[in-house]
Amino acid sequence: MTNITYLKGDATQPQAKGNKIIAHVCNDLGGWGKGFVLAISNRWSEPEAEYRQWHRQRAKNNFGLGEVQVIQVDQYIWVANMLGQRGMKTRSKGPPVRYPAIEQCLTSVAEKAGELSASVHMPRIGCGLAGGKWNKVEPLIQQTLCTAKIDVYVYDYGS
Repeated sequence: MTNITYLKGDATQPQAKGNKIIAHVCNDLGGWGKGFVLAISNRWSEPEAEYRQWHRQRAKNNFGLGEVQVIQVDQYIWVANMLGQRGMKTRSKGPPVRYPAIEQCLTSVAEKAGELSASVHMPRIGCGLAGGKWNKVEPLIQQTLCTAKIDVYVYDYGS
């Protein structure tokens, strides 16, 4: 089992050698325009374009909570668009975050990281616009990625 390494910095500029996957949470409505996705779009156009195409073609593919789309953006960097957020606003059923979907996504990311011998980099996923709590997300990362012996780096931007 590995531990989570916490860093100050930008998760779109991973601080490790070798192959890297940048994981982040997306909503299931096809919306891309606020939060961490803007930092991704500022660096690479492919993750947003692929996510929007995935959503447009959702009747013919696996677009849904718990699914992951992995896009290579650089020789050593992939971005994992993880569908772990139902909608975009807090409603009567609570915030948009869906912990079981995030856990399913992280399991898929762990498999891909194993295939690529990659480390995984992320902001505090599910805890921004999705409204999640880190004390619920962190154990999911430990159960999926850390137990699979994947090196995990969590970035706190600007602190």
